[in-house]
Amino acid sequence: MFAAERRQLILEMVRANGAVSLRELARVVQTSEVTVRRDVRALEAEGLLDRRHGGAVLPGGFTRESGFPQKSHLATAEKTAIADLAASFVEEGEAIVVGAGTTTQELARRLARVPGLTVVTNSLLVAQALAHANRVEVVMTGGTLRGSNYALVGSGAEQSLQGLRVSRAFLSGSGLTAERGLSTSNMLSASVDRALVQAAAEVVVLADHTKLGTDTMFQTVPTDVITRLVTDEPPAHDDRAGTELQALADQGVQISVAGAVAGTGGAGGDAVQAGRPARRDSALPGPRRGHVPGGAPQLRSASTVLGEQPPGERAARVADLRRR
Repeated sequence: MFAAERRQLILEMVRANGAVSLRELARVVQTSEVTVRRDVRALEAEGLLDRRHGGAVLPGGFTRESGFPQKSHLATAEKTAIADLAASFVEEGEAIVVGAGTTTQELARRLARVPGLTVVTNSLLVAQALAHANRVEVVMTGGTLRGSNYALVGSGAEQSLQGLRVSRAFLSGSGLTAERGLSTSNMLSASVDRALVQAAAEVVVLADHTKLGTDTMFQTVPTDVITRLVTDEPPAHDDRAGTELQALADQGVQISVAGAVAGTGGAGGDAVQAGRPARRDSALPGPRRGHVPGGAPQLRSASTVLGEQPPGERAARVADLRRR
């Protein structure tokens, strides 16, 4: 494929999806990420797109929301790994809320095996994934159907969540930055996600590395409200994604990275129990919301976690987080 043809295809993919990772672009145009990165720089110089953390987005600073068909084919391996890891945090008999999205749909498929679980959701896709799980109770919100992502939104959805209290909320979105937290491109979706957050003692965000550093129009979850981020391993060359992860950790977000497959050692030689997804948790600085009875133990602060270590070990730990 000639450079002009390659760049035209890259441009069409970004216009169709709003944001595409370098890894996905390289796979589609069948070339290396180094070549794709060079093409993206050339297109940016012409004002046709903007470079972002490990990918490319529509020009203008904010990405638009892709429809479900486009989202379902992006970063599929990463979403699967994230869903596997996120499901390991859910306990038998727990009550949770799960928001709309392709990553949360993957999570729901794994939650079907958790006995005694109660799942409150505004997503038809999440409900469908759990429809035949005879040990899981599914509670749907009210609201108006938004066809582009098969989610219930509007005042009916928000009002149905009033007075609800669950242990955890699992949410996805269009972008995640340390400065603004989780965001999305649709105002109605953002409003319902905020109502889901208000119902939960802890907030778990599911976001693959292509969303790190991406900022979209409507904030859903401020960084200081996010308890944990479950993400995938960023590419080694993606320094900006590593920087964003460090910034999130500095603000107290617990980072869980989905890495190796079950039954093998994760990056860095972490042992993995048979039948359990591999994961690495960073030690997390910063203040968090207070402990809620029945919720998970309160996270320790930076002074407790990093301050206990000698300076050399602390530097190595921070460097390791950046590599993630």
